[in-house]
Amino acid sequence: MSGPTRRLLAGVAAAVATGVTRGALDAQPPGGAHVWVRTNHRGEPVSMLEGPAVAAGLLAGSLVGAGSWRAAAATGVAVTGAATFGLVDDLGEDTSTRAKGLRGHLGALREGRLTTGALKVLGIGATALLAAAVAPDRDRTSAARAPRTLRAADVLTSGALVAGTANLLNLLDLRPGRALKASALLVAPLVATRGGGVAAAVLGAGTGAIEQDLDETDMLGDGGANALGAAVGTALVLGAPRRVRLAALAAVVALTLASERISFTQVIARTPGLRELDAWGRRPAHVPGAGPTDPVGEEPAGTHDPA
Repeated sequence: MSGPTRRLLAGVAAAVATGVTRGALDAQPPGGAHVWVRTNHRGEPVSMLEGPAVAAGLLAGSLVGAGSWRAAAATGVAVTGAATFGLVDDLGEDTSTRAKGLRGHLGALREGRLTTGALKVLGIGATALLAAAVAPDRDRTSAARAPRTLRAADVLTSGALVAGTANLLNLLDLRPGRALKASALLVAPLVATRGGGVAAAVLGAGTGAIEQDLDETDMLGDGGANALGAAVGTALVLGAPRRVRLAALAAVVALTLASERISFTQVIARTPGLRELDAWGRRPAHVPGAGPTDPVGEEPAGTHDPA
């Protein structure tokens, strides 16, 4: 199978799997629909079932398009770990003692409190490192001839890139469609690289989820946004040369540190071009939405606050 054909099939598989999984979860939501309902930035209820649906789409698409068993395994580990620990934070967070941001979660850890956010940081970090270790060597034709220190440095920086990108996409998931648009822009240049199958899976999963996300009936939540970011990071690890990966890691670290002090939403609102792209497809602020149907009739469980 040719590379372009494999990537096309990866995108189709991801889109179909996202849609099918979302429909199945809507028919039988684990624990009941109310477990997955949160309140968005408008104060309206939205469903987080989009998150596991997107994760399933990413896994299906990357399995079809990865191109090698090591690339498929690396993507599977990264996406599964990010989705799992993200869902733990989504569904198990103690809102009465909520810690915000990396600083808040790590501060709680220093005080002897393991928040679900801190568990997510540690869990995604570990699975990202494992994914980087499994991934095929991008810059060398023979791993046996490469110095062990160089291989170890590549694994550490690639693992940090996967984990950092998972967190960064979650930080962007504060408005409808924003994280999906950002992920599409980030992976588009990678479609023609060795990471093209995973990049195509990101595009396909986003296509399968974007309509309901922009309609504000669904949201990615931590599980979906972290999984999406982990897939973007893995596509970079598989498809970009070392200097590009290092530059991407530096950018991710800088943006993550900046997020502790500035609001991405305010920056986007003040920046022409970004403002229009961010608002594209989203309903105007004054137009109310129906929100997800909750057959149990319970109130939403609280607002979404990415770590």
